[in-house]
Amino acid sequence: MSLRVIAGVAKGRRLKLVPGDGTRPIMDRVKEALFNIIRDRIPDSSFLDLFAGTGSVGIEALSRGAASARFVENARLAAKTIEENLAITGLASLAEIVRQDVFDYLKQADPPAFEIVYIAPPQYKTLWLDALTLLDEHPEHIAPDGIVVVQIDPTEKQEITLQHLAPYDERRYGNTLLWFFELLDTPDA
Repeated sequence: MSLRVIAGVAKGRRLKLVPGDGTRPIMDRVKEALFNIIRDRIPDSSFLDLFAGTGSVGIEALSRGAASARFVENARLAAKTIEENLAITGLASLAEIVRQDVFDYLKQADPPAFEIVYIAPPQYKTLWLDALTLLDEHPEHIAPDGIVVVQIDPTEKQEITLQHLAPYDERRYGNTLLWFFELLDTPDA
């Protein structure tokens, strides 16, 4: 499988894959569909890529005009791959890699808020559900008009009760489901 930047200033650059099978890179057609859906939100936005893997999605956002991206990834090889991919694309100055467990990251006090939060953990686990639930408990990670996008295998989808986030769209592309959530209310400051 090859991975590349689809559009923007780094269009066509080939990205490195994380060695091993601990990540599941997004297919180009799914990534293209995702960015067509959120296109109007990208310019000058802040992007939080949780379980960042190769960094492909956050890098795509930067290439298309996001102002900044933070990549949260605990695995050493994945964090190194993100660093290499940012160097390949020339986008490192707009990015920050946080090598930390996503759940610990989401529990931190006074986090910066992001316009777009992307959750794409390894599949067939409840990691996405745990991360989305924790994000709902700590909505200060999300800017007032922000959105959360969850990438999962359709078989992983289940009902979820949230207080601050509400689903507003979902799109299926083969064995990938993109599920979109928006912030219902602004948390008290």
